Amino acid sequence: MPFDQRRRTAILRERAEAYVAVALEGITREYPHMPYFIAAGPDDYRTHRALHPAFYGCFDWHSCVEMVWVVVRLMRRFPGDLPEGEARAALRELLTDENIAAEVRFFSQPSHRTLERPYGWGWLLTLQHELETWDDPDGRRWAATLAPLADLLAANLARWLPALTYPQRTGMHPNTAFGLSRSLDHALSRAERGDAALLGAIREATFRFYASDTDFPGHYEPSGADFLSPALAEAELMARVVEPGAFPPWFGRFLPGIADGQPEQLFRPATVSDATDGQIAHLHGLNLSRAWAFTGLAAALPDLDPRVGPMLAAAERHADASLPHVSGSDYMVEHWLAAYATLLLS
Repeated sequence: MPFDQRRRTAILRERAEAYVAVALEGITREYPHMPYFIAAGPDDYRTHRALHPAFYGCFDWHSCVEMVWVVVRLMRRFPGDLPEGEARAALRELLTDENIAAEVRFFSQPSHRTLERPYGWGWLLTLQHELETWDDPDGRRWAATLAPLADLLAANLARWLPALTYPQRTGMHPNTAFGLSRSLDHALSRAERGDAALLGAIREATFRFYASDTDFPGHYEPSGADFLSPALAEAELMARVVEPGAFPPWFGRFLPGIADGQPEQLFRPATVSDATDGQIAHLHGLNLSRAWAFTGLAAALPDLDPRVGPMLAAAERHADASLPHVSGSDYMVEHWLAAYATLLLS
């Protein structure tokens, strides 16, 4: 059976309960965690949970946001098939007006204006979009509760992008293309409501950074702690932003060997030698984010395009390498990998 959306959905349906279980355990697990803040004085040293009462779990802030999204996404996708009582109870405890007000205070501090940018911001806007488009009473209530934080980060992102002279082409959190891709759906929704500032900033930055790129050196990937492919993250964003007819030729100039499975390094799943090492464990995410990008890129090309087959085959190889590790693995993998599995499979 081809690794198409029908098969991916079937895999997700089979594993959704396990993904929700690992996400719920993570978003309510306070320790271990890695606090991330800038201290201007001794009084700024507070617990991670005090600084982030809504998103204190999952080792770090952005991972908690991702995993809350997993819970919401899968409740939306499979209503009635998951432990919704437990999931809703957990989200009611986390997504309160008081907790989100504390999150807004944290990110409103001038010393924190660069923190979680753009990766965590993009995932928060992904969560907000998921809640806003969920026809559910709890979803509508949580969307309204989260809106002040989403509004703050959307405004900060729209202000930052014109000042960003160069994109970051890394395989980790600062990657500009992935952060913009995660923010794009929310930006489109805001534009439909009459606020096009974020969408305009994302589109302008995308074309300014990437429209002229050619012959990207994908053969240098991956680096040792990547969970994103710089090449595929950029291509995935361009596939979503440029006009459909303009994407296939741009992609041909950007990665000219795709139909022949080149560069070979992009088509070979990464080896994870030690899943207990938080940096090496990132490579499981690389495998799943590559698979997600390959499926999205294949969908952006005509059905008979010779690049579609090799990319879908590569997506399946990458998925097979790391989907078994989403649950039942080490916490350095479990506290976040379900987000990339859900992104790929849904």
